[in-house]
Amino acid sequence: MTTASSVPTGDLTTQILQKLSQQSPIVTSEAFPSVPSQDAKAALDRLGSRSMITYETQTREEVVLEPEAEQIIEHGSHESRVFEALRQAVEGLSVQELQQAIGDKNVVSAGQKVGFKDKWITKGKEGKLVATVDSIQDTTRAQLLEIKKTRTAEPKQVSELKKRKLVKMQKVISFTVDKGPKFALEIEKEETDLTFEMLSSGSWKDTKFKPYNFNALGSEQHAGALHPLNKVRHEFRQIFFEMGFEEMPTNKFVETGFWNFDALFVPQQHPARDMQDTFYISDPKVADRPRAEVEGQDTEQYWNNVKEVHQDGKFGSIGYKYPWSADESLKLVLRTHTTSISTAMLYKLASKKGPDGRPPPARYFSIDRVFRNETVDATHLAEFHQVEGVIADYGLTLGGLMEFMEVFFTKMGITDLKFKPAYNPYTEPSMEIFSYHKGLGKLVEIGNSGMFRPEMLESMGLPKDMRVFGWGLSLERPTMIKYKISNIRELLGHKVDLNFIERNPAVRLEKE
Repeated sequence: MTTASSVPTGDLTTQILQKLSQQSPIVTSEAFPSVPSQDAKAALDRLGSRSMITYETQTREEVVLEPEAEQIIEHGSHESRVFEALRQAVEGLSVQELQQAIGDKNVVSAGQKVGFKDKWITKGKEGKLVATVDSIQDTTRAQLLEIKKTRTAEPKQVSELKKRKLVKMQKVISFTVDKGPKFALEIEKEETDLTFEMLSSGSWKDTKFKPYNFNALGSEQHAGALHPLNKVRHEFRQIFFEMGFEEMPTNKFVETGFWNFDALFVPQQHPARDMQDTFYISDPKVADRPRAEVEGQDTEQYWNNVKEVHQDGKFGSIGYKYPWSADESLKLVLRTHTTSISTAMLYKLASKKGPDGRPPPARYFSIDRVFRNETVDATHLAEFHQVEGVIADYGLTLGGLMEFMEVFFTKMGITDLKFKPAYNPYTEPSMEIFSYHKGLGKLVEIGNSGMFRPEMLESMGLPKDMRVFGWGLSLERPTMIKYKISNIRELLGHKVDLNFIERNPAVRLEKE
């Protein structure tokens, strides 16, 4: 015998049309109770696309019995079975004897609790359980029978039964179907292709063609997708190129302490150099001293300048007054910022000669990964991406840096900047950059900036009157804001949802 649930969609459409010819409207859950909602919708969509029917979707929640509840309907509730066993044993039963009589420990355990609560049973002589009344009403079974019939119950009743894991709530989708403007008992065959034979014979004039469904989704392409970080990174790069910047090479994830810290005037006792904050390489542990990469570089002099600036003071600085260690400077680390790349690029710039015989003005930027020994949480990872820019020119001032920051961040769609004095070992003055976040309703930090210290620049051989702006921010923060991501681990790492990667939209930083 064929059940309704196994009826093919084509047969179901015929049944729907026949039902509508007898009664209109109809409700699918009543007319075809065993047909799954997805099968019913497929048949209705087929008829609806031909304007033969119209339908509306209704969603409701029903109370559905769990398997244990079906057993209660068949054998009685746990408490009634416990009571009946004790009633028949006039002198009562021990728990072990009760379990043997009923044959199910779970039934005995659950039935006892309800029986004691409702005072149907008590403990008698020698600790045996005895019945205290002559008869009871099996309320639980009666409630479940009513729910099986009506699939509804009072909220309080449902709550109690759910606690006992006897019922659950289930979403039910049904459709109210009515006749459409082109209702008929049979589906007229529609051609999907215009053929050469139709054109030759002229039969196309009398042929009914299936209309295009412009609302249908295209087939899944399974194409590659750019990660949101790459999309935002592309926007940043376009902004930098538009403003005349040159991209720095950032393929050196491992740096020496010299380029990562010492050349930036970060003292060797600074907390940032502790193992709790920086990843040190174990093999090999150290590297060679800096070597000349372009003609005219005197790396030995640069090495000595950095040492003297730290240890004794030079170029107008009093230094840190501590015994500077070459071994500490040559330790290998995973770079903690891309400023190490900026420093190396500025050192190369010192060897260049412009038309006037001095190093020419330059604009550099980088966007790449850096590493910190951070505790991973919703806003921090042990690796992230840093966006950094530097401008080297003559006669630069702090006011010029603030004005440039206004222009730069405006291109990202960020306005109303606020600047707060800050401290960085390698910039003076230094400023944190804030902007008002409408969603959070408060000022949030969006970057850090400053003017590189003279003792850092002059150690390289740059002219005394050349100034350098520097600023940086993370790539992850603007990406999280744009894509409304609250946990950074959903953006980068093993918890990333690939569906999100494939379906996330393109981004324009200046657009909301």
